[in-house]
Parts: sequence; C-alpha cells; structure tokens
Amino acid sequence: MNETTINSPATAAPRRPGGFTVWPPRTAALVAGVGLAIMAVLGGFASFASFAAILSLIVPGDAGLTADRIAAAPALFWAGVVSFVIVAMLDVLVAGALYALFKPVSPRLSALAGWLRTVYAVLLLVAVGQLVNGFALLGDPGDPGAAQPVLESFTTIWVLSLGLFGASLILVGYLAFRSGFMARVFGILLALAGAGYLADAIGMATIPGFTAVFAQFLFVGEVTLIFWLLIQGRRLPRARA
Repeated sequence: MNETTINSPATAAPRRPGGFTVWPPRTAALVAGVGLAIMAVLGGFASFASFAAILSLIVPGDAGLTADRIAAAPALFWAGVVSFVIVAMLDVLVAGALYALFKPVSPRLSALAGWLRTVYAVLLLVAVGQLVNGFALLGDPGDPGAAQPVLESFTTIWVLSLGLFGASLILVGYLAFRSGFMARVFGILLALAGAGYLADAIGMATIPGFTAVFAQFLFVGEVTLIFWLLIQGRRLPRARA
C-alpha cells in the first residue's frame, strides 16, 4: 500500500526567501544600472539645478525675501521637491541592487554600503519634508518668520546626507576594486567620486560660504559605473553561484 506524505507548515521545506537579497548578478547589475541611469537624467535636475534653484529661493536670514521669491516661483519650488522624492526612492532600489551584486565580495561591507545609501535617501526625504513644511507655513495667513528656520534646515540635513552618500560610494568603490569581475579602475573612480561628495559635505558643514565643487569634477566614476552595469552587467551569470 502506497503511503502519501502530506507536509504540514511545520514540516514543509522552508521556502527560499525572495526580494533583492537573492537577485542573481545579472539582475542586480541591470536593476542598479537602470536606476542609476534614470537618476542621471532626473538627478541632473534634482541634485544640481533644483538644489541650486531652491537655494536661490531661500535667502539665509531674510524671511521676507525668501517668502517673496518662493511666492514668485512656486512651480520651480515644487518641481525640485518632486524630483528629490523620486531620486530618493530610486536610491533605495539601487542600494538593494548594489548590495546583491557585491555581497559575494564582502557581505558586511556591501550591507554597510547599502545601509549608508538608504539612510542618505531617508535623510533626503526628511530634508524635502522640511521644504514642504516651510511652504505650508508661508500659506494664508503666512508666517515667514516661522517658515525661515524650517526652510533653512533643508540645507543642513542635505549636507549630512551628502556625507553618507559619499561614504557609501567609497565602500562600493572598494568592493568593485576587490570584486574580480570589474576592472580595478572602476573602483578607484568610484572611491574618488565618493571622496568628492564627502569633501563637499565636510566643507559645507565647517566653512562658511563654502560652495560644493569637488563632486562636480569627480563624478566620472558614477557615470562609468552606469555604463558598466548596463553593458558588462549583461554578461554576468543569470543565477546566483
């Protein structure tokens, strides 16, 4: 007589966990590449043009002028806010994909790099929330005096998040350098890009009137990473080792 065995939830073989942690190298590379490519297009506006535009609207120490400038350009203000939100969401996706890609190199360092980038994205959203709160305080009836410190806090939080982003890139550069499946020059360029963001963050936090300049000249590593992920990433294994 044949016996039929029925696996109960307690005795059934555990299911393999899903999510980005089990993405194969090719999937992780392509997801990260597409996410970074979108940010390169959108982020060119959000991270530089929008940031510069929002800073031009927020005049330190002058609540009245800040209120007047924002009231004169609300579309520009909100375009920057929306762009920042999209970029932050994509950064979380890219953090997970890069973790999956570099996990075989060093699980701990890839996890640390992923968490640093994720915390950066969360802080960016917090900073954007301050912009929204400040705009609300400028409503009818407006209170420019109360809105000013809230709006100015955007820059402070942004600087902190920028440092974390730079640290994350330095770690990714180190992982790429040691990976064996990427040319070491990519790791060096990524580490330099991260150092540029970190230097800008330190400069903006410690030197009055400092203008972020290093990242503008050391961003090459980020661009080369996008091309490598989208082109060479297609040659990586379809399944995890």
